[in-house]
Amino acid sequence: MFQIIKDDGWLAPYEFDIQARYDRFHKTLKWIKEEYSTLKKYASFHQYLGFQYDKNKGGWYYREWAPGADALFLIGDFNDWDGEGHQMYQKGDGIWEIFLPDENNQSILRHEQLLKVQIHSNGQVRDRVPVYMTRVFQNTETHLFAGQIWNPSNPFTWTDHDFDYGKNTPPLIYECHIGMASEEKGVGTYLEFANETLPRIHKLGYNCIQMMAIQEHPYYGSFGYHVSNYFAPSSRFGTPEDLKYLINKAHELGIAVILDVVHSHAVKNIEDGLNDFDGSKKQYFHEGDRGYHPAWDSKLFNYGKEEVRRFLLSNLNYWMTEFHFDGFRFDGVTSMLYEHHGHFISFDHYDKYFKNGVDWDALIYVQLANQLIHELNPNALSIGEDMSGMPGLCQPIESGGLGFDFRLGMGIPDFWIKLLKHSQDEEWDINQIWDVLNNRRFREKTIAYAESHDQAMVGDKALAFWLMDKEMYFHMKKEDPDLVIERGIALHKMIRLITISLGGEGYLNFIGNEFGHPEWIDFPREGNEWSHKYARRQWSLVDNPDLKYEWLNDFDQAMISFFKNNNILTESSANRLNMDTTNNVMIFEKKGFIFIFNFHYNNSIPNYKFPSPQKGRYHLVLNSDNKTFGGHDRIDESISFESFMENGEEILQVYLPNRTAIVLSQV
Repeated sequence: MFQIIKDDGWLAPYEFDIQARYDRFHKTLKWIKEEYSTLKKYASFHQYLGFQYDKNKGGWYYREWAPGADALFLIGDFNDWDGEGHQMYQKGDGIWEIFLPDENNQSILRHEQLLKVQIHSNGQVRDRVPVYMTRVFQNTETHLFAGQIWNPSNPFTWTDHDFDYGKNTPPLIYECHIGMASEEKGVGTYLEFANETLPRIHKLGYNCIQMMAIQEHPYYGSFGYHVSNYFAPSSRFGTPEDLKYLINKAHELGIAVILDVVHSHAVKNIEDGLNDFDGSKKQYFHEGDRGYHPAWDSKLFNYGKEEVRRFLLSNLNYWMTEFHFDGFRFDGVTSMLYEHHGHFISFDHYDKYFKNGVDWDALIYVQLANQLIHELNPNALSIGEDMSGMPGLCQPIESGGLGFDFRLGMGIPDFWIKLLKHSQDEEWDINQIWDVLNNRRFREKTIAYAESHDQAMVGDKALAFWLMDKEMYFHMKKEDPDLVIERGIALHKMIRLITISLGGEGYLNFIGNEFGHPEWIDFPREGNEWSHKYARRQWSLVDNPDLKYEWLNDFDQAMISFFKNNNILTESSANRLNMDTTNNVMIFEKKGFIFIFNFHYNNSIPNYKFPSPQKGRYHLVLNSDNKTFGGHDRIDESISFESFMENGEEILQVYLPNRTAIVLSQV
């Protein structure tokens, strides 16, 4: 019996289905190893297709898979964009090839030259960007991409050979976007991020960054979710060497780097994407309606086609080996796993996970992807964004699962936004908060977060803005008391602390939200006159010692350091000690620490008694009411708390101010 069935008896009726998905995976993996000897070799299509320099023969090979094409011609700077003299030839299996020999010991294709492939199909002629291009360049006037030969004379030298993230290290993730990481009203760069933003992240204590929008995408405002060129790091942020410098520097600081990888869909553009590349309308994507995602206005991969599967697996191999990424956050896993993409579906019965609607080809791809990632790096992180609750998503394949290490706790930020949008904290139910934060599948690790980029996009607001709104424009100076701001700062700290404490085995924060970055995220677009005003991070706010943003930043640093230094997240569950709905007080014990939350808007309670997990003397190790964090210093942090017997029970007694969270440790 599979472990996931032992963990969840409700899965017993689906043992046949779980066995079937396990068998499909192993049948596929067995075939791969018989044909290619290893999964890694199978996932090395990028080392054969695209542009490959052959030192022995002295020249460049260019190969492209385009089974539906009638003819291919290579055009570019090297031949004045005239392809008649550079026709490609079929090798079989839909692969076309051309060899460009060196002339006078000089390569015809030189560093930074632009090129495209001209494809003749069904009477149409189109100039396309080669699929496996590792560098593309966008014309600032036409906004169209062209492939660019990238072969620098001084390739990047890595110095991160000793970096080891560690398989059992709970991830404390700083989600970020390179372009909006600068305060300037423009597009930030890899180098600026490495030299200016990374030190901030390191100081805060985060041990992992999740980089958004790295795979090349034509429309900046898509946040990187409409990918056009899967093997090319976005040129708008700098060169591939610049990105390698950033990752190398992160590793030097002990920070792992994961890529937000988009294998769930692709941009529908024909000019610069994969859509209808060979003119057949069915090369990389499903035909007809099944190949189009109406909600995302994008194309959907055919995971059952071997060349597509090799393309995507090779993409993972490429980013890990060429750029030393430490893993991936897979976007849109729900859309991948189900033919209905999870739209208008309530996952209210286990049939929904195993019967009609499951895309078995996509499921096999996900299992192969996780197998490959952990073969390449046993300590790699693999995170799935799934809102359906697919059983076994984050269980090993041999246990009957899909092989992800973590899932994103997507219901948590939705809960906080809903709570802030529709109720005052006077109405909050601490039992509901406990239930939401603890609602996850047994033995499946979760990344908890109070808000990510999704919650801060236009149409919504960051938590700080939900809490304080327009008052942030007028009352953020430290000497300016304001009840709205005071409430907002207190709850901002409490929401983040209780989320990281109860929500999972990892934690995520979006860039700038740690200090309550005001307003929303809005990338330049026609509707805002192509402004970068809201597509940046105003670091000057937190750097100004006269402003209250510093308080939130300092609390986040103390919170992250506390959890990291004490390995709190290695323990999944918490032991509930006290739930007081009258005073809105929640108390629980985790990893030997006592967490106390008083969510009441008014009641500050002297001599508050609650059961102690064990006899002893306790002292404060974290206090949201500390003046350094914008609190009122209502608790004397120098005193300790001695447990005592009362009515046959070991009791602790503390002063508990309203809208305050404290953590106690036994002396």
